[in-house]
Parts: sequence; structure tokens; C-alpha cells
Amino acid sequence: MKSKQRVSDLRTMSDDQLGDEVVKLKKEQFNLRFQRATGQLENTSRVRVVRRDVARAKTIAAQKRGEVK
Repeated sequence: MKSKQRVSDLRTMSDDQLGDEVVKLKKEQFNLRFQRATGQLENTSRVRVVRRDVARAKTIAAQKRGEVK
């Protein structure tokens, strides 16, 4: 249910907003990986969620550009 809502939010964003969202998610992904390496990460499932959100945002951006049919 939550991912459906997330997808609809991403689809309403412009190309620039999607790019900014990907950058934001990549930074979060880096920070989570760093926390996991140092043993400070408590919510390990967040790594997987962020990775999938990055893929979702990139896929929607590609669809808007007409690269994926």
C-alpha cells in the first residue's frame, strides 16, 4: 500500500525533482552503508527500502524521458 502511494508521488514530480530525489536517496543510501560498516545501523531493513526507492525513481525518470517502453 505504501509503495503504491510512493509511486504516485514520484510520477507527479518533474524531471528535475526526480533527479533531486535520486540524489537525496543516494546520499541516504551512502550514510546507511557507512553506519552498517561501523556497526551503528539499527534499522537494517531501511537499506533495502532505500535501494528500491532509488530504482523506482530512476525507472520513473527513464519512463518520462521515453527510454523505457
